[in-house]
This record gives sequence, C-alpha cells and structure tokens, in this order.
Amino acid sequence: MITQKTTVTKGKIATRKWHLVDLEGQVLGRAATKIAAILVGKDLTTFSPNRDDGGVVVAINAAKIVVTGGKEKTKIYYHYSGFPGGLKEMPFEALMKKDPRKVIEHAVAGMIPKNKLRSLRLARLKIFIDDQHPYHDQIKP
Repeated sequence: MITQKTTVTKGKIATRKWHLVDLEGQVLGRAATKIAAILVGKDLTTFSPNRDDGGVVVAINAAKIVVTGGKEKTKIYYHYSGFPGGLKEMPFEALMKKDPRKVIEHAVAGMIPKNKLRSLRLARLKIFIDDQHPYHDQIKP
C-alpha cells in the first residue's frame, strides 16, 4: 500500500517573491483575482490557509485598467459612515479621475479572505498610476 505524506511548513520560513503586474488594458476583475491569488499565496505549492506565505505585488499602469459591460457609467462605490445621512456615493469614472489606485485596491480587497491576515496581505500590494516605481531592484525577470 502506498501512503502519501503531507508536509506542513512550520515557523517563519516564507521567502517572498516579488511580482510585477502591468494593468494596461486588463479587465479589472480578472486582474484583481490574479493579484489576490498571489497575495494569499495560492500560486505556491506550500499553500496553507493559516499561513501568510504570499508574494509582493507591484501593480503598474492603474490608470489604464478597463471595465466591461458599460460599468464606466453604472458602477458606483458606496461608503457609509454609520451615521444617519452618512451614505456617500462615488461613480467609477469620478473615482478613476480622483485616484485610480483606490479602484484596484477595492477590487483586490474584496477578493482576499476576511481574517486576521487580510491587512498584512493588502500591505504587500503596491499600486502605481503609471509605469514608474521604485522597486526595480526587488523584481527579477
């Protein structure tokens, strides 16, 4: 009889790999799922949901992201302060003009599990509006 053994990675052995994601012309949701999988570490063979082994993502050209199905006009981002009359609305177009990084950050944050590791994973997401970033030394082709 052949037995298979599952090994569990112990301790803080995580070596973070840096990934460069160019968002130019990419669809928002599809790019966000790829980024979320890298941040959580689902692309690794040593994936475990209780460990934070994911990589670091540098996303460039956030201003050139694309949405489909007419969402440029209809997609609305909501924020509620908790007080009466505290519901704020911002259309997709207005948020893209104000800060395109917030659109990417909101999409990726919605795809990362809501647990104690969430803020640590989101902190490893570096978003830039154009193709200029200071992380050239960390990213190896």
